[in-house]
Amino acid sequence: MKGIRFIFGPILMSLVLALFLVAEVSAQTPIVIGVPTSTGFVEGKEALQAVIMATEEINAKGGVQVGGEKRMLKVESIDIRDAAPGVPVPEALLGLEKMILDQKPAALVVGPFRSEALMAGMDIIAKYKVPIIGTIAMSPASEEKIKQEPEKYRYVFRTCLNAKYLVKYLIGTMAFINEQFGFNKVYIMNQDVAWARKTAELMTELYFKKAGWEVLGSESYPTGTSDFSSALMKIRAQGAQVILPIFDMPQSGILVKQWHTMRVPALMAGFISPLAGPGAWKTFEAKIGGAINCNFELGSAIASSKVPASEAYYAAYQTRWGKAMEAGHGPAPSYESVYILAEAIERAGTLDPDILAAEIAKTDRQGVMGRIRFDEGHQAVYDYDPSEAAIAVVFQWTAEGKRVIVLPEAVSEGRIQLPEGLKSLK
Repeated sequence: MKGIRFIFGPILMSLVLALFLVAEVSAQTPIVIGVPTSTGFVEGKEALQAVIMATEEINAKGGVQVGGEKRMLKVESIDIRDAAPGVPVPEALLGLEKMILDQKPAALVVGPFRSEALMAGMDIIAKYKVPIIGTIAMSPASEEKIKQEPEKYRYVFRTCLNAKYLVKYLIGTMAFINEQFGFNKVYIMNQDVAWARKTAELMTELYFKKAGWEVLGSESYPTGTSDFSSALMKIRAQGAQVILPIFDMPQSGILVKQWHTMRVPALMAGFISPLAGPGAWKTFEAKIGGAINCNFELGSAIASSKVPASEAYYAAYQTRWGKAMEAGHGPAPSYESVYILAEAIERAGTLDPDILAAEIAKTDRQGVMGRIRFDEGHQAVYDYDPSEAAIAVVFQWTAEGKRVIVLPEAVSEGRIQLPEGLKSLK
């Protein structure tokens, strides 16, 4: 018996030591969050910076509780270039798959820039069972895939505004303009990409036709277009009262600059990504005064004193990175997505992707964009009251280079001002 104890005693001690070392290594091993997106574009770059900032904040407080241990978060990123002109979707998907295989992330945030890449990438996500919280791609088609095959695509979520909610906000803006000024003649100009085409289509079908507006023209522009003067001349000649732009490419700010220089007497109201941040005033030589822009998420490039969390985040971002945000789409939901993920991990007590996805779906968080909850298509719900839903905001550039929030009413700071040569019909 003494011989048996002599043999098994050291073995038992070795096993205990091994288990202790495994537990210690597990506690020291960071939880990898992958960020596969187009980092060469301002939305992707600033979304990544927002993710880094959120992980730093969480790590500074001790990390994430996973079961009985605390673990740090670690960000790994890859530029999949899906927003760049001419880059085919399969090439972007290679980057997405490479990240999953090489970095073995517990989850992905931000994700593909283009909806075309997200749609195709959903099958890769399903194959490897890696939860993703998207913050840039906007097509609601991804939500329909989730509803049709909820088990297969249970891992896919979105915290940013989608195209349907953008339409909701744009409809609200057009209805407000009609109510305030009586305008009902519009010219639509959109980028030739999936989300922008769908937005233009829905605006026409769901609002303009039903509300009695006259659509005087509609033009699509390839990504990279930098001259819009011919359409602006048509707009002047046809007497459009409102121009609805729908763009996210860097060159689209030139449209507003040309509109300003040509003094086209029509209200520019829609979405142009480069106009979102405060730096746009200098970038476009102070020639954007009067333009109305839908800022996709509160906290992304603009904050409201009526939602203190948005102001705190906006200020913290500027302190951390040494400059203000310029992207009106992506950064705030990316920041919130890290907290959503961290809270879901702690509720789950595990990194098991199925359990984690189920916990993400239960999210109910008051954050920088307002209240964040997911619907059955795993899309964050957007409305007009930040105490009940996430919100976007609509602002107008003033002649002095300030941005004044005009919608929704819960965070409004002022009224819409008309450009020179355009008179109210009321």
